[in-house]
Amino acid sequence: MSGTKVTTLRRWKTQRLRAGARAFCPGLGWLDVTSVDVVELNDLTDADAHGDGFDDHAGMMKALEEIYPDHATDGRIWFKVRFAMNPDGAQA
Repeated sequence: MSGTKVTTLRRWKTQRLRAGARAFCPGLGWLDVTSVDVVELNDLTDADAHGDGFDDHAGMMKALEEIYPDHATDGRIWFKVRFAMNPDGAQA
């Protein structure tokens, strides 16, 4: 809610969101999706980790390994979703 988390990493078979979409996050409210990009974990940096609410790349990688233990063989793609808070839910 402080606005420091501006991205999230997701594993999908196909892209589920597009820039310009809105998504509802329980406990937070509406988010405006500003971009959705396919990413490779090895290309992500500490800056990417900070945007996702982590202290550093190593911490983010540890969490991702726990959340997605089979990511190397699950046939899914990494997506980085960038968003902005939209507390009133108004269409952008």
